[in-house]
Amino acid sequence: MKEAVSAPLERTLEVLAMYAVIRTGGKQYKVAPGDTLKIETTAHKDGAVEFSDVLAISGAEGKFESDLKGAKVTASVLGEGRGDKVLVFKLKRKKQYKKLQGHRQNFVEVKINEILVNGKSLK
Repeated sequence: MKEAVSAPLERTLEVLAMYAVIRTGGKQYKVAPGDTLKIETTAHKDGAVEFSDVLAISGAEGKFESDLKGAKVTASVLGEGRGDKVLVFKLKRKKQYKKLQGHRQNFVEVKINEILVNGKSLK
């Protein structure tokens, strides 16, 4: 018996066939047009960000682009903020040494607009 797949799940499966892998802030992200993600703070102008360090692009399921010259991903900035606080606690037992330090990482929230490769746009 075949189970019915809901419409939103079916739509996400279609969108995942077209994606790119980009590198920014020392991390790699798998992105598709319409995705929103939080990345490390990066310079942006006029609310737009362009990622030119593209590692892989897939336009169809199971097929990858072989020539990535001039490939780029464009995104628009939705906002900036700071992440949750991370507590760093150091302790040396029996020596009365305790140190507590907090850290909040800055981020930029972006929405992926389109993926460009070889002069054609994948939206």
